[in-house]
Amino acid sequence: MYEAAAFFGHETLTLFHGSSQVVSRPQFGAGSPFNDYGQGFYCTESQQLASEWACPTLEDGCVNEYALDLSGLSLLDLAAPEYSALNWLAVLLAHRTFEVGPAASAVARDFILQHYGVSLADADLVHGYRADDSYFSFARDFLSNQISLEDLERALFLGGLGYQVVLKTPRAFEALSFVGCATVEGEWWNPLRMARDTQARERYHAVVAQSAEQGFQGTYVVDLMRRA
Repeated sequence: MYEAAAFFGHETLTLFHGSSQVVSRPQFGAGSPFNDYGQGFYCTESQQLASEWACPTLEDGCVNEYALDLSGLSLLDLAAPEYSALNWLAVLLAHRTFEVGPAASAVARDFILQHYGVSLADADLVHGYRADDSYFSFARDFLSNQISLEDLERALFLGGLGYQVVLKTPRAFEALSFVGCATVEGEWWNPLRMARDTQARERYHAVVAQSAEQGFQGTYVVDLMRRA
């Protein structure tokens, strides 16, 4: 756990949230509990990424800008060296609902949850990789022993999907101030969003092909289970 101000290097953090509407006062306890890191308010430091997230279709969206006072806030960084792709995957599996595949994959899912789960309970903020649709296909492949842990780790950086900052506690919500909202055009930003996902998938297939050429070396989930 980090002091948020020390982690980001300053007392105030500028954040953006892409949405179909203006969100001037985010409410603690609102939103789905089935997002990447559970219930919370999901933001990014990147205005460009927020613009893409605001446009899941060709309809125009809004990029909401905020100033977050980091004083006294704690932060859990899932991208820190002490955590691995397995911890990140365990957090996703604990919150997101998606079909993992055959029975063997469900056993692997339960193993990852038991051995690599991370509690977010004490964190005001969570910082970590953002999962997109493509990433769930990568996770399914790992759980079914189609790709190695090393391939999964490489996949995390494909497509430049970036990091997200999630507000998790009432204290974090109280420290957030609304700056303003800018309209973004879906006809421009939605194709960029789709292209980013396509790029991630194409690079992922290249990683898998290279792994096959090298004889499927690396650590697979079945190897982890045998060692436990």
